[in-house]
Amino acid sequence: MDEGLTIAEVAADTGLTAHTLRYYERAGLLEPPQRGGNGHRRYTSRDLSRIRMLTRLRETGMPIAEVRRYFEFVQAGERTAPERRRLLLDHRAAVAARIAQLQQDLALIDSKIESYEEIEKRYAAVAGPPALSSPA
Repeated sequence: MDEGLTIAEVAADTGLTAHTLRYYERAGLLEPPQRGGNGHRRYTSRDLSRIRMLTRLRETGMPIAEVRRYFEFVQAGERTAPERRRLLLDHRAAVAARIAQLQQDLALIDSKIESYEEIEKRYAAVAGPPALSSPA
């Protein structure tokens, strides 16, 4: 029996499609996984860990070129820890700025919702209860 997870199992576990996993492999973001006796990809827990990190970086808006650079640093070993830390600090700052902007956007949306609730209350007080409609 082959060890490791199939591409379908990894896709189900991560929420990525098999197509996306193969694309990440072609783009150099994932090392080609080992192959089972039947020639199918078999992913290890190490592969899965890398896929999870890759997914987090992409979902937080890191461009593919930066993700590739990050994993090149990882591949080069511990001596690149300062570069990896700097890259992640820069990305963290960008994510924090996006969160702050989203919080401002959310506050504006909440304000609009409140103003429409007030308009609805005023309208309901003037217009009275809605008329019952007869079935069509």
